Amino acid sequence: MKLYQNYSGFIIFAYQNRTEQNGLSIFDFNFNSEIPKYQQLVNAINDALANNTITIGDALPSVNSICKDYNLSRDTVFKAYSILKDNGVVESVPNKGYYVAKNTRKVLLVLDTFKAYKEVLYHAFVNNLPKNIIVDVQFHHYKIANFKTILNNSKGRYFKYVVMTFNHKDVPVVLSDFENNDLLLIDWSVHSKATNNYVFQDFGKSFYNALNEAKEVFKKYKKTVFVYPTFTNHPTESVSYFKKFCEASCLKYKVLTNADEFEVVKNEAYISVSDRILGYFLEQCRAKGLEPGTDVGFLSYNETPMKQFIYKGISVVSTNFSEMGAQAAAFVTNNKPLQIYIPTKLTLRKSL
Repeated sequence: MKLYQNYSGFIIFAYQNRTEQNGLSIFDFNFNSEIPKYQQLVNAINDALANNTITIGDALPSVNSICKDYNLSRDTVFKAYSILKDNGVVESVPNKGYYVAKNTRKVLLVLDTFKAYKEVLYHAFVNNLPKNIIVDVQFHHYKIANFKTILNNSKGRYFKYVVMTFNHKDVPVVLSDFENNDLLLIDWSVHSKATNNYVFQDFGKSFYNALNEAKEVFKKYKKTVFVYPTFTNHPTESVSYFKKFCEASCLKYKVLTNADEFEVVKNEAYISVSDRILGYFLEQCRAKGLEPGTDVGFLSYNETPMKQFIYKGISVVSTNFSEMGAQAAAFVTNNKPLQIYIPTKLTLRKSL
């Protein structure tokens, strides 16, 4: 590997193999960047590995040569190489220098909260990645201060960023600092742009279609109640499409936002985006002697591994979180643009 400096003041790393004399540009070092110089050097080598410009066994420039030719401190270069060594990317050989040990890359996965269906997404994501990919997971809990801190502190430190956003005006500003090719938005399309990479679910039309499949089931109840508590962060478009479905199907309906007013009534069906409400429903059914699926109905949003086993089975309307995780992993692995919606489907069980 050799080092060159171009007219713009950037450092360019170029690898030159043992049999060919063709230099290949793989890195720009920006002296005016807010990213620390040692981190830029770490990112450079990780990017080179990701692009197969350098491979296992290739020698890296010596610490002294980088310091001398580019006026960097020894501490800066040594810190970068130490980070790479700690991550298992490079190894040092006494009196010979640093060599590429393996093609390790780091990915940041940012989720909203940790719930059972998010765990399904996470495991599908991790299990579909090659072993040389390291995943860091953080949660923003729908708080913009958390979101800003997580993303701002991670800039330049990861190969790819997989981010679950939420509805806040500052979210697009934070995301605008990231290269489009390195960023994948997942789950909700809020604040997304046509140029973004994404793996989304549809909380509107697809939800409507899933409800429509159960139209005849809902008709056996006198009223359908959508329990949409104020503490939820579920997209409001689902409420709009629920109303459209009920009106088109001539169903009597209600939207309940105060969880304290939730009361199970015989001959009513309930749809809820909160598993907390599912717990309240089952408790009241037991106390009142009501049989789910016969006296009352319940449709839960978001599939989890346990819902097929709860009581006699809880009906769900849900996207496939395992597929969402697998598609996100494909974006990281293939390093290609991706725009896809994962369908929302209905699974009827005894509760409805």
